[in-house]
Amino acid sequence: MEQVFAPWRIEWIKRDDKNPDVDDCVFCEFPERSDDRANRIVARNEHAFVLLNNYPYNPGHVMVIPYAHTGEYGALTDEQLLDHARLKQRTFDALEAALEPDGFNAGLNLGQSAGGSIKDHLHTHVVPRWEGDTNFMPVVGDTTVIVEALEETYDHLHEAFAAQEGATVAGDDRAVLFE
Repeated sequence: MEQVFAPWRIEWIKRDDKNPDVDDCVFCEFPERSDDRANRIVARNEHAFVLLNNYPYNPGHVMVIPYAHTGEYGALTDEQLLDHARLKQRTFDALEAALEPDGFNAGLNLGQSAGGSIKDHLHTHVVPRWEGDTNFMPVVGDTTVIVEALEETYDHLHEAFAAQEGATVAGDDRAVLFE
């Protein structure tokens, strides 16, 4: 039997606070930190940011997250909704340019019963998909196989976001900015 080595998963399994509140919300904390690369923030606009998922289903699995701390979609303002939607559109474009997937799964997990591990700060998952990327591992072994390191995926996406019209790049350690 072959083994799949995924040491980063242990952080998720052993974390103390399974559902952080606003004082401990990683989606509120990460954008405030100075090193976007270390925090895996790839792109930003005025009301939202794109974060690589630390526990991806596939290479390129990202989340588009509004800065506003809310678990209710209806609580976002029109400006926040529009910026969130625009950044999702740019995310699809960047993923297509960087990874050439055959399709995407995208959606929100709203609330604890919907599978949202962070229920109090809504976020949209965008997962690139390729023909044949689903195999026996998730079904039989309850395991997914990720074929690319997060750092490499970050580099591919950072470059693809930076190539888009209207992009501003402050450095490799900073997210690509959009007005």
